[in-house]
Amino acid sequence: MSDAVRAHIGQAAWSLVRRAESWRAGGGRTPARPLLAPGPLFRVPAGAGGGNVPCRVVLTVDDGPDPRWTPRLLDVLDAHDVRATFFVVGERAARHPELLRRIVGAGHTLGNHSYSHPQPFAARTAEEIHEEIRRTQHVVAQETGRTPVHFRAPAGGWSRAVLDAARDQGLTPVDWSVDPKDWRSPPVPRIVRTVSKARHGDIVLCHDGGGERSRTVAALDVALGLLRRRGVAVTPL
Repeated sequence: MSDAVRAHIGQAAWSLVRRAESWRAGGGRTPARPLLAPGPLFRVPAGAGGGNVPCRVVLTVDDGPDPRWTPRLLDVLDAHDVRATFFVVGERAARHPELLRRIVGAGHTLGNHSYSHPQPFAARTAEEIHEEIRRTQHVVAQETGRTPVHFRAPAGGWSRAVLDAARDQGLTPVDWSVDPKDWRSPPVPRIVRTVSKARHGDIVLCHDGGGERSRTVAALDVALGLLRRRGVAVTPL
């Protein structure tokens, strides 16, 4: 079996774990422990964010920064007074450092999403995985003076080598529990429905790069208002 095939099988297995984590929290409560303790975070750990937050949902944004869509999304987040965690691709960050600085200046946090977003990520050698992570750490720190503390594998491509490489560099691996699949550009109402149903402890996945993201921007403008009316606090990690 080739490394690529093995990586695809592993990625499918992590997808099943991701769904199971979401189903476990069907009652609206954050599970005390993750299904796979050595794995990435799928949901906000119980007690995180303080006890005064009755309902907290984390918004994460992947694959940017993008000169067309990131500024539009930042405007939407600002209008709703919402902060998010942007998992940036290193080579795109290196091309648009002004967007990194704008993200940080607006009060958002930056996460590491590899340097070139290769897939399947888990099929890379341990050395390649380490370097993908290291290079993005360097770009973000050099351009903003801040070093990411969270890492997300491209397309959720986890493996023991990926998890070890992230933790070896002081990063917490982060997955997600709510996925509107906005990277496929579904209709805006479908994205709105998925995001607005997020429950306490969920980590929501959206995108500002890697394609045409007008529907994501429009959908979040609606969904964030609906979440606020439900009394949900939308926060970064």
